[in-house]
Formats: sequence, structure tokens, C-alpha cells
Amino acid sequence: MIGRATGVARYGRYPGGVTFPVVGMVGGGQLARMTHEAGIPLGIRFKLLSDTPQDSAAQVVSEVVVGDYRDLGTLRAFARGCDVITFDHEHVPTEHLRALEADGIPVRPGPDALVHAQDKGVMRAKLVEIGVPCPRHRIVSDPADVVAFAAEGLPEGADGSEGDGFPVVLKTVRGGYDGKGVWVVRSAADAEDPFRAGVPVLAEEKVDFVRELAANVVRSPHGQAVAYPVVESQQVDGVCDTVIAPAPGISDELALRAEELALRIAKELGVVGHLAVELFETRDGRILVNELAMRPHNSGHWTQDGAITSQFANHVRAVLDLPLGDPRPRAKWTVMVNVLGGDYPDMYSAYLHCMARDPQLKIHMYGKDVKPGRKVGHVNTYGDDLDDVLERARHAAGYLRGTITE
Repeated sequence: MIGRATGVARYGRYPGGVTFPVVGMVGGGQLARMTHEAGIPLGIRFKLLSDTPQDSAAQVVSEVVVGDYRDLGTLRAFARGCDVITFDHEHVPTEHLRALEADGIPVRPGPDALVHAQDKGVMRAKLVEIGVPCPRHRIVSDPADVVAFAAEGLPEGADGSEGDGFPVVLKTVRGGYDGKGVWVVRSAADAEDPFRAGVPVLAEEKVDFVRELAANVVRSPHGQAVAYPVVESQQVDGVCDTVIAPAPGISDELALRAEELALRIAKELGVVGHLAVELFETRDGRILVNELAMRPHNSGHWTQDGAITSQFANHVRAVLDLPLGDPRPRAKWTVMVNVLGGDYPDMYSAYLHCMARDPQLKIHMYGKDVKPGRKVGHVNTYGDDLDDVLERARHAAGYLRGTITE
């Protein structure tokens, strides 16, 4: 049976004969948890494939299958009864997704799109093909090849006085996130570690950038698309720490260029759902694409409280081919700061101080055990004064972590 509004096969049934779709979410992390939360007001049912019963989303979704997403039989069994399959990570083998599609299960984003977020080499090749600005890059085979790549970046006719072209950035083409699988290398000796895993390695120039930006867009199967304001993303030790929406001081021209670029990438790659395009803003006013993520993204968490329709709600709408919601901000400024685990595990006792100090503060916790450096939640603040909004968010995140005690 085909849903009149969505074109999605309707296998899911609520008790009492009420028909609503079932979204199958592969991955049980915080992104799945927050996407499920966004589907509740719409009456959308979620079915979760989780690694363990203790995963963040497994604690709140009523129908949980514990299993290995890398096993095709497990995926096929999980997909039965789902109207659409989507993800909170990019790690499901591409060939398994093609098998699900061959079984008649809608997969969104589909494997032809998702492979560009799974494989950095494939992503770079495709972006160059469609004329998207990227850092200089190529696949390298060994440390000696890294040295050659570094030298390729020297000015033509250089006599060596300009240096050897280092540092460069090395990335494993698959599996990296939050700074994992990424190395900044300054010599051939530094370049040995990335090759030990026996997987292809992508070399990129180390971009001299002013700041990192992110353009978040959502696209539906029939091509409707919306763009959120371009944000500034501040990293600490390779992990997102603070997101400011909109990016302070960004010109209308640059913001429009970034939004249009993200929308074009989503269309060219056939993305369905949320797409985050991480960007470098260079010192000479250019933007270069750093990474792609085809799922709700840390740079879009501010939308939970700062946008009319959150990235999570729009991702649900998109994968079901429902009309997309308004992405415009509710306030002049919204700031998201990640709450990382530290040496203070009892975060709940800090709520009294944080909530009393800032009644407008929004706290989002993921149900994770507190471990040093682990993302266990985030806070959102908003208002008309950026300095005030930033201070409130950073104080709350620091107090929850235990690095601020007053």
C-alpha cells in the first residue's frame, strides 16, 4: 500500500487501525535519540538497530533490535516492518544498502549518495568532478609518496628555501570521526602511522583558514530543499566544542554562496535527508569543502531550540517525503556548546545551579556514562547579545563538566 502523501510503502500499523509509518534507524547513538524525539509529536514510530541495549537511543526507543549493522542478514531482518531506513552514522557497508534497496526497502540517503560520506576519496573525486572547491589532495601509497605530495604544493620553481611543503593532513578514507583517523604530519617519519591500518590514505594540504563554517541543508526525495543559516564551528583537539548561529560577521554574499554550494552538493549527489557541509573560510575570502555528513550533525544541534524546525524534525520529514519545515532562526543568536565528560561524573547535581542561574538554558543529555573527553550532552542558549549568549553556554557546559565550580 502506498501512502497518499509520501509515496512510502506503509507496513507499520498502530493499534486500533491507525496507520503511521515506521522509521528504521540504524545506529543507537545520540543522533538517533534526538531524531526519535523529533518524530514523537508527529506520531512517527521508530525501530532501532543498536549495538547494545545501553546505547543512547536504545534507552528511549520502544522497539530495539540489538545486532551488528555489518551483517546483511541482521539488516534484512531488521528492515522487515520498516517503511524507510535511515542512519545516525555512515558506517553500514555500501553493498548491504544496495541489497536492501533490491529488496524494495527505501534507504535514505541511498547508497549512491551515502558513499560520498563513507569514503573520503570518492567524495573528493566527485566534488572535483562537479566543480566544488576543495583543498589540494590525492590518495597516497606510503610515506615517500606523502613527501612527494607535500613537495607538489611548493611554488613552481621553488629552490627549497620555502620549505619542504609540510605540514600536510593525512586521513584514512573510511571510518574517521571527531579527529580519529586524521593526522597532521610534518615529515616522512610522522607519516608512518596512518599506513599501518592497511587502508587507503588521503593526503590534503593543510589549509590556512580563518575559521571553520558549516552549511546545513535538508532535501526530500522529490527535490524540496531548505537551508539553515551558516554557522561557525569551533574545534578543540579535533572535536566540535562550540557552534555559533549564524556565523558572526559573515557577509551576506559569503553566507549565500555557502548555502547555495551545500544545496548544489545535495542535489548533485542525490542526498535525501540532512546534509552537513563542513567548510574552511580562507584568509583570501574563499570557502573550501572539508567534510560531508549525511545525517543530523553536531553543527546543527543549535536548531533544537534556535530554529523554527530542527534538523532532526526536518530529517524525519525528508526521509518520509513530507513537506519540509521552516529552517529560520527563532532568535538573533543561538550558541551550542558540547558537554564533554571529565572527572566529575555526577552531572545531575549541577542542574540546580545551571537552571537557577539561567532559566532560559536548554540542556540536552544523551544518557551516556561519563568518561573524560566523551560527548555526553550539549547546551543551547539564545538571545540578542552574542557575548552574553556565549558566556551563558560556556559557563553551563563548564559547570556540568566540573571545570567551573561557581
